[in-house]
Amino acid sequence: MRSDRLLWLLLIGLFAGGVILAVNHEQGEVAGIDINKFGALVGQLSIAVFVGAAAWSIIRGRIAESLMAAAFWLVLAVLLALGYTYRDPLAQVGRKVLAEVAPGYAVNLAQTGTSIVEVTRGAGGDFAVRAGINGSGVSMLVDTGASSVVLTHEAAQAVGLPVDFLKYDVPVDTAAGRTRAAAVVLDTMTVGSIVERHVPALVSPAGALRTSLLGMSFLSRLDAFEFRGDKLVMRGGK
Repeated sequence: MRSDRLLWLLLIGLFAGGVILAVNHEQGEVAGIDINKFGALVGQLSIAVFVGAAAWSIIRGRIAESLMAAAFWLVLAVLLALGYTYRDPLAQVGRKVLAEVAPGYAVNLAQTGTSIVEVTRGAGGDFAVRAGINGSGVSMLVDTGASSVVLTHEAAQAVGLPVDFLKYDVPVDTAAGRTRAAAVVLDTMTVGSIVERHVPALVSPAGALRTSLLGMSFLSRLDAFEFRGDKLVMRGGK
């Protein structure tokens, strides 16, 4: 019984290793270890588990079970090897599926000198996107009619802007009427693999805006952006 539990723990560990490889592939390393070396470690561990499981079953005198265990771990090792070999197309398929089931998730289509990102239209008809601002995630609506990126008071506070010390002196029109916002400059702003720095933005007063807006002060910096049916495709600058 203990050996079975040990094998399942090892199996879970191998699966976790595969997930870590897929998630960190674009970064090129895992916890400071080169991604290829980490993949080799996962493969070596799968082989060790396969050999160990077979040896343990033989020692216990269960030849039939040892053959079944050997076949199981051999298939597992082959699947892991195939998964790692084709990790790029598999990861791309996974991102496309995630974009369909979770609108707003930015899918990186290409990174060959120029970043291309695709966002799927939400059920409400709008293009919502999860942007990164100064290292923090912010949910935003794409609004080509907004001349600037506009953050809600809460979002600005969440990304570390000093909302209590800003000067709210820029007149803006919102769905609730005319109000005044504070001008700021965002150190970094990312959508998928697209990265822009020193992006002008506005911060709305508390209660004046329900959702942050991804406006033209970001979109105009792109090489191009276009709406293709239910998809928004953004091409970052080089």
